[in-house]
Amino acid sequence: MDILQEQVKKGIKILREGGIVAFPTDTVYGLGADAFNLEAVERIYEIKSRPRHLPFPLLIADMSQVTDIAESMSGIARFLATRFWPGGLTLVLPKRDSLPLYLARGSAVALRIPSHPICQSLIQSLGNPVIGTSANISGKPATLAADEVEQQLGNEIDFIIDGGECPGGRESTIVDTTGESPVILRHGIISAYEIDKAYAEYLECNYSRG
Repeated sequence: MDILQEQVKKGIKILREGGIVAFPTDTVYGLGADAFNLEAVERIYEIKSRPRHLPFPLLIADMSQVTDIAESMSGIARFLATRFWPGGLTLVLPKRDSLPLYLARGSAVALRIPSHPICQSLIQSLGNPVIGTSANISGKPATLAADEVEQQLGNEIDFIIDGGECPGGRESTIVDTTGESPVILRHGIISAYEIDKAYAEYLECNYSRG
């Protein structure tokens, strides 16, 4: 087992024990915990100095986990997911009533399926969604390498998986799909042009079927 594999194995163990781990994703370094562990999630709020009214996005392994968290996916949500998942798109969807209140304020929840193998290994091995917030103090620059995470968060977290520099270099693009048309809430690694183009294709496809 090489050094990176050992780090991932340790990261999985820490997550299972309710700890906080920083890890590389396909966008920027993430700060994660078992999403269903309230105490761990509260720690992330404190570490990031993040306002409690801003819920965290959740990282999931594949489409099969969507139904555990979201009530439904609209046609455009499914179309965007098919086009950009796994990858740098975070979708805002109607949440299931059974989802813990601390994971979603109001009626929506934000989900993403990342493509980075280390990130995927953590989610799949844990078996639960992982908090998918950027590994930085709120308001400070996102981190792209392990040493940058160390500089900002230092000893506040339990472990940093050093998987090299993140390939994306920008945070995910957040798109709200709870309304009639998609709305970009945060511009990120997937451009507005790509989102608009996909939406136009979706409308054209539906029009041709009609």
